[in-house]
Amino acid sequence: MSEVLVLANTSNDEVISRASAHTIKKFELIEKYVQTWAQKLLNNQYCKGLVFIDCMCNSGEYYDDDGQQVFGTAVRVFKVLRDAAGQYANKQIDLYFNDIDANKVNHLKQLLSNKDKRNFHVHFSAEDGNELLKKQGQNIYKNQDIHYLLIYDPYDATIDWNAVYPFFNNWGEVIINHALMDSTRAVKMAKSEAAVNKYETTYQMNIGELSAYGSDRAAFEKRIEDIIVALRRNKMKDYYIAAAPFFNKKNAIAYNLIHCTSNIAGFRLYKTSAWQTFGGKSSTKDTHGAENQLVLDLNGGCSPTTRTDDDCYYTKDIAKYLQSIFNGQQDVELHKVWEALDRHPIFPSDCYKKEIKCELKQQYNAKIQKSSICFSSRS
Repeated sequence: MSEVLVLANTSNDEVISRASAHTIKKFELIEKYVQTWAQKLLNNQYCKGLVFIDCMCNSGEYYDDDGQQVFGTAVRVFKVLRDAAGQYANKQIDLYFNDIDANKVNHLKQLLSNKDKRNFHVHFSAEDGNELLKKQGQNIYKNQDIHYLLIYDPYDATIDWNAVYPFFNNWGEVIINHALMDSTRAVKMAKSEAAVNKYETTYQMNIGELSAYGSDRAAFEKRIEDIIVALRRNKMKDYYIAAAPFFNKKNAIAYNLIHCTSNIAGFRLYKTSAWQTFGGKSSTKDTHGAENQLVLDLNGGCSPTTRTDDDCYYTKDIAKYLQSIFNGQQDVELHKVWEALDRHPIFPSDCYKKEIKCELKQQYNAKIQKSSICFSSRS
């Protein structure tokens, strides 16, 4: 990134903070997604331009556990989209970087050099991120030929649904950080007015009902998904939600990075980007090799199978899923096999095809043909 970055002279730890391993993976996932997302949209004749918004962007610079410099989402996306602007001179690209801390915004400005081109503009602001979104949301419906990508990563784990609402109902994508570790640990202990208001705002539920969730991660996840679906004006049109779980070094869930879109192509791309970022699995969890341990499949004639960890799936789990769908079916066309994964909330349909076919052959005795698969029968 040396061609577009300059070293900032700020060394204040309050501006340049430590990024944990899972946070760095989050940066990598968003960067990977934007790389392909931008190309797909800019190649679309109906798309006149892109707007990327990181309304809580921090300073753009961090250090890792070894003290090495790491660039955050804002810097990475700046580089990707500035390069894209050079390839598509007739498409307009606008980036909005905001943080409530003016010192962090000023640091980011120092990091990003040679900002603007004729069709590439970077806008900086230092205000409450939700207020920025509410102002942007007033204009979003006027720009029906502009595609938006909003990154919503709140520092205090509070989600302001009024601020995000317009972006669920326009041509674009929304990526939300759902801070599960905070909620599963702290909701039941919330006593102060500020804490209660935070959780009631985020989950749109009174604290008494919410406390009944206890530490049930799945309940919190479902509640957020239900809210997103309810905020859609067009109930007749499909809406796709995919969540990429991030775990810390102790293998405790930190957060879900939730991707929301009305376009199945974006949904498929996000799943693919997540699996590729995580190295061929569905999350950052370290399963310590347990995914390869054999157990008896009590639903499949007591034949041996591998363990499935619902927090971290591998290609073998995709093969197991496909076997359950197409059990005993002959000459299933390959496009139908991959289409079976299109709408799955976790499994990708656009990558690891070779590995999945290998698992089907080795674990389930499937016959892999040039354009079809014969699935074995397992009772």
